[in-house]
Amino acid sequence: MSEDLHIANGSKDDQYKSLLQQIKGLLEGETDLIANLANITAALKEQFGWLWVGFYLVKGDELVLGPFQGPIACTRIRKGRGVCGSSWEEAKTLVVPDVEKFPGHIACSSLSRSEIVLPVIRNNQVVAVLDIDSEQLADYDETDKQWLEQVITLIDWV
Repeated sequence: MSEDLHIANGSKDDQYKSLLQQIKGLLEGETDLIANLANITAALKEQFGWLWVGFYLVKGDELVLGPFQGPIACTRIRKGRGVCGSSWEEAKTLVVPDVEKFPGHIACSSLSRSEIVLPVIRNNQVVAVLDIDSEQLADYDETDKQWLEQVITLIDWV
């Protein structure tokens, strides 16, 4: 397991390609879910410098804050509320170029301008969401969606 992250430069694809291999190395041999989620959030935040990167875990009828990097966050989110709750309810990735235009957006941080939320689906059930916020408008696109969906497939959800 490598504990040093190599920050890649170049295109967004190049950065993700390098990071994906490093995340695989971080997760290799580690069976603790929380440790793995924590390292994924740290690696993503380090590489891209986004405002907030974290997981919300499905617990009953709510998403509950899990490992994250960034400012203090909302602790609990109901299904269907905000971008995270909507991603959970719809079981699909949501890319939001301007959070102010998303109906029912939950402003955990007033600095957040755009957001991408990816559901972690295991056995046909959403078990968590990966939430990423940026201080820039329209910071996420199809490239982020495709690579981040690959990242979440690496998580051994036991």
